[in-house]
Amino acid sequence: MPGSRDLDPSSSPRALLGAELRHAREKAGLSQEELGQRLFVSGSFIGQLEAGTRRMQREYARLLDEALGTEDFFQRHCAAMAKSKYPEHFAEAVEVEAEATAIRQYAPLLIPGLLQTPDYARAVCRAYQPTAPKERVEELVTARMERGRILDDPTRPLLWVVLDEAALRRLTGGRTVMAEALRHIADLSERGRAIVQVLPLEAGAHTAMQGAIKLMDFEDAPPLVYFEGVGTGRLEDDPVMVKDQRFRYELLTACALSPGKSLALIEGLAQDYAHEAHP
Repeated sequence: MPGSRDLDPSSSPRALLGAELRHAREKAGLSQEELGQRLFVSGSFIGQLEAGTRRMQREYARLLDEALGTEDFFQRHCAAMAKSKYPEHFAEAVEVEAEATAIRQYAPLLIPGLLQTPDYARAVCRAYQPTAPKERVEELVTARMERGRILDDPTRPLLWVVLDEAALRRLTGGRTVMAEALRHIADLSERGRAIVQVLPLEAGAHTAMQGAIKLMDFEDAPPLVYFEGVGTGRLEDDPVMVKDQRFRYELLTACALSPGKSLALIEGLAQDYAHEAHP
C-alpha cells in the first residue's frame, strides 16, 4: 500500500505521486476508466495524474484514498505539493507547461509570459496588482522569468505563438520597454526557439475574438487546453473541446502573417518604439 512509505522530496513529486497512484490502482484491480468513474472524471484524467502532467487537487486526493483504501496517503502528499509561488488557478498550468512537448498559443491582448522580458513583465504585474508592495511585484517577475527558462532547451518544447497586432501596439511599460520586448521576441524567432506569427488588425473578425487560446501536447499523455480569465483559469482535457480549440488555432495561423513577414513587422515596430523613445 502506498501509505507504507513517504515520497522522496528530492525526486519529481508529481511523477512519484503518479507512480504511486498507478501502483495503488493496479493493486486494486481497477482500470483508469473504472477508477475515473468512482471520481466522476475521465480515464484520461487518471492517466494524466499517473503521468505527472496534472497536479492532484485535494478533493481528488481524498476520493482516491477512499476508492483505493490508502488511508490518507494521497491527501498528505497532495497538501505538501500544494505550495506554489503562482496563484492557485495558474499553478497547475505552469507545471504542465514545463512537461509539454509543444505549446501553441494565441495572445490577443498582451505578450504571453514565456516571451516576456523582465521590464515588460514588471509593467504587467504592476498593472495586475496596482496596490501590491514592490517586493511582491518582484517575486512575480522572478517567477515569470523562471518559467521562460524552459526555452533554454534547444529542442523542446515547440513554441508556436500567434500574437495579435493589438498586443504589439499596446504601450506597456513605455516605448523603451516595448522596443526591448519586441527585440526579445525577434531574437527567439531568429534563433528558432519560437515560431511567431502576427495576426494583423486588418484581418478583421476572426474565430478567437472572445479570448486567448493555449494548447499543450505531451509525450505520454493526452493534450490539454488552458482557459484563462481575469483572476481565474482552468485546464481541460475533453477531446471535443481540445479539438475545437485546435481547429480555431489553425484558422488563426491561416489568417496571420507568415513567420518571415511577422518578424519584419516586429522588428519594424521595435525600431519605431526605440526611435520614439530616443529621438
